[in-house]
Amino acid sequence: MQSIALRGHHLFCLLGYRGKGYSESFCTNMTAVYETLRNDPKTIIEIIEGPDKICAAFPSDQPNHCHNPSVYRKDSEILGELGLAAGNRLSWEELIGNIAAVVQPDDIHRLCYDCPWEPYGLCQEGVAHIRRAKMLRPLP
Repeated sequence: MQSIALRGHHLFCLLGYRGKGYSESFCTNMTAVYETLRNDPKTIIEIIEGPDKICAAFPSDQPNHCHNPSVYRKDSEILGELGLAAGNRLSWEELIGNIAAVVQPDDIHRLCYDCPWEPYGLCQEGVAHIRRAKMLRPLP
């Protein structure tokens, strides 16, 4: 069974992902991760600290934020909210069940207030969808 290493805040970013991102190559990578999880929810997620498979595709011509203290804060607070820590391994299916049980859409404002994507409401919509459907939405 395949596994994907992800940092804490990307667990929420994936819920809100709608095919938009920092560059075409970033979106290609993010879409591949998203579709893997959507099509095979039994995929194992390994929680890691620091840059992950999604960060690996961040465009080199833009200011990289993957090591910023604010990003590590989001990772830590989101993992704390979910009762998880670096080194935990669980299926995407278990993970979204956990998120659906403990996270409300409005929690995104509190946990991700300093994210440039937060004002768009995509992650709030993603959490609301996970709470209803317990699975990722097809991309537009």
